[in-house]
Amino acid sequence: MNINNAPNLQKKIIYDLTKFTTIDYKDHLSCIVWFVSCNMRCPYCYNPDMVQAKEGNYTVDDLYQFLHKRVGLLDSVVLSGGEATNHALFDICTYIKSLGFKIKLDTNGSNPNLIKNLLKNKLLDYIALDFKAPKAKFRRVTGGDLYTRFIETLQYLIAIECNFEVRTTLHADLLNEEDINSMIEILNKYGYTKSFYIQNFLAVTNLGELDAPTQYFDREKLSRTLDIVWRN
Repeated sequence: MNINNAPNLQKKIIYDLTKFTTIDYKDHLSCIVWFVSCNMRCPYCYNPDMVQAKEGNYTVDDLYQFLHKRVGLLDSVVLSGGEATNHALFDICTYIKSLGFKIKLDTNGSNPNLIKNLLKNKLLDYIALDFKAPKAKFRRVTGGDLYTRFIETLQYLIAIECNFEVRTTLHADLLNEEDINSMIEILNKYGYTKSFYIQNFLAVTNLGELDAPTQYFDREKLSRTLDIVWRN
């Protein structure tokens, strides 16, 4: 693909670029592309400005020019946000792949058709899938009705044996032990056998202006049918 013919070059859909990280894609030297906008409104979200932004600080062309300078220095690109699948990722991923990078996608799973298309064309190497809440609390936690789309994505990733992980952010005032166990049951039901990553809420600037949880969360009450990995 010729960079001069690549589509959407002047759209400022990228809020920020993290030029180097060793922790967001395990065992890889990566950069992170933070896309603007999200179709969910999770109150614990650490990127409120990014989620609500209609325009970012960088164009797609800026991204491509940056990546040209990182060929041979980095081995992968993490697509995050916001919600990266709100955007036309097919051409962007195609171009990133043409430069020789691996791609990790962070996603809430709400765009199963795009994710399927990217995977069928071998444009993704790893996916981190956010499981926001069980069905009964999904609207409360996310502000929307996208649970069915999430489940479609989850089922597809399991069916094709995709290289992916499922993760959840835990704020004990939003999700209790029963909720997490319900989510574990759902993962078991659809045949997910990998680790389930749970990230504790950090009391930093967030979309819902949440403080530290007031409810106690007892880890000992959680089901042992999946390997649970806690992340700070």
